[in-house]
Amino acid sequence: MKFSFRQLEVFLAAAHFQNITRAAESLAMSQSAASSALKELENQFDIQLFDRVGKRLQLNELGRLYRPKVESVLAQAGELEQAFSKHTEIGALKVGATLTIGNYLAVGVMAQYMNTPTHPRVSLEVANTSTIARRVKDFELDIGLIEGELQSPELEVIPWRDDKLIVFCAPDHPLAQKGTLTDDDLRDATWIMREPGSGTRQSFERGMHGLLPDLNVLLELEHTEAIKRAVEANLGIGCLSQVVLVDAFKRGSLVPLSVPSHRHFDRHFYFILHKQKYRSAGIDAWIELCRAL
Repeated sequence: MKFSFRQLEVFLAAAHFQNITRAAESLAMSQSAASSALKELENQFDIQLFDRVGKRLQLNELGRLYRPKVESVLAQAGELEQAFSKHTEIGALKVGATLTIGNYLAVGVMAQYMNTPTHPRVSLEVANTSTIARRVKDFELDIGLIEGELQSPELEVIPWRDDKLIVFCAPDHPLAQKGTLTDDDLRDATWIMREPGSGTRQSFERGMHGLLPDLNVLLELEHTEAIKRAVEANLGIGCLSQVVLVDAFKRGSLVPLSVPSHRHFDRHFYFILHKQKYRSAGIDAWIELCRAL
């Protein structure tokens, strides 16, 4: 074999950091050793994987083509190494999840995944849909769990489970005593909303088509708990996933509101994977645990 796994690791680190010094630091190597490894890899095959712009390394077309293949090779090699050393095929995972999923579903799955004989580690990053998708595309996450719709030629989007947004208010809010709300009620209300770009906001705007320009949005917040507290304080009404609201409805600190029948807030949660990502036993085990929720 003309290349080494170390050369491939240097290539991926350089692709990630776009700087050989930072790539070397991430691999606990000297800068000269990392530069030599990358140069040897290119020279052995008479190719150039990066465009050099000063100290910055920018993946060129050939580098972008080979990056997913290298990711797959190293993922399989890492899994094999772990199987040899620990007699298991399930290893550490880097998971990304959107806010609702990350805070209310993913932690429980993490506990189950890590509570296996070899106790594999799981790192969880919580961010909005666009950030999770970008990091999966860049191979910085093994799998993403998202609540927003997504179109990307590089990603495989796999349906996971159904969800539904619920409009809600404080028990002493005037709308709490009404039956089914009208469009005028929704238009006249003061809203506490998730921020633009979130999966929840995307689903809300789809369900509220035709009313959006007329809505009175008082606050746009990134955290669901902050929205719930603001609504409990009677600053307005909100709309969040039913997953987020179960406990508050049981306590009676918040109450659901019935929206007009033509307003649809059903949606889906999805897994996202890079299409060229090696699908390890760990990824399959994670998906199976998620589906069992």
